[in-house]
Amino acid sequence: MFQIAFSLARYRAIAFCEAAIRILLIEDETELATRIRKALTGAGFVVDHAGDGDSGWYMGDTQDFDAVVLDLGLPRLSGLDVLKRWRAAGRDLPVLILTARSGWTERVKGLNAGADDYLEKPFQIEEIVARLRALTRRSAGKASSLLRHDGIALDASAGIVTRGGEPIELTAKELRILTYMMHHPDKIVSQSELLDHIYTFDEPRQSNTVEVYIGRLRKKLGHEAIRTIRGLGYRLGPGDHASQ
Repeated sequence: MFQIAFSLARYRAIAFCEAAIRILLIEDETELATRIRKALTGAGFVVDHAGDGDSGWYMGDTQDFDAVVLDLGLPRLSGLDVLKRWRAAGRDLPVLILTARSGWTERVKGLNAGADDYLEKPFQIEEIVARLRALTRRSAGKASSLLRHDGIALDASAGIVTRGGEPIELTAKELRILTYMMHHPDKIVSQSELLDHIYTFDEPRQSNTVEVYIGRLRKKLGHEAIRTIRGLGYRLGPGDHASQ
């Protein structure tokens, strides 16, 4: 039986840096999928799950994810075909494929089809977390985990936020919103986009959630830290662009 070693306490700090990262997990083995999802959620990722290739392809084609964990041996539509369809449609989201230890030909086919990385089963949770962190950083064009904007610094590797050098205590959902916005400093981010990076697809959502957490962030970081763009959403306030 495939085992995943996972310690929630060990990943409490990592959870902050993954807080705004939305992952699509496509895995048909129920027990394995449950363990991976539990581990990634415990590490701070927002995780949605599909149990077959057809559903996984549709979710990845119609929703925004920061990365995908894709098993190649799927029912209804193979993982390789899922990947080929996305790439043919111009979907360039990072994809980490999962393969059996003996499946080197499938790994080669997956990489040739556009996968960004692969893991052989069985694997340790430390490795899948590290691989996903690296993939999403590269996708965002950031080699470092340190983000800065207008006096705000977010150390993603440690989950530490400071303003003018002073530490700021944020809740998990506040961190999710801030991390996502720090990764997109020049972008107007809509409420629905932020909701997608706070909750998984099947979690209940409240319409005023974003306004509440934006308000709390302004109290802690300064009212000018986040601007409201009427009718469109939110953007980080004026200042230096977020950088490595």
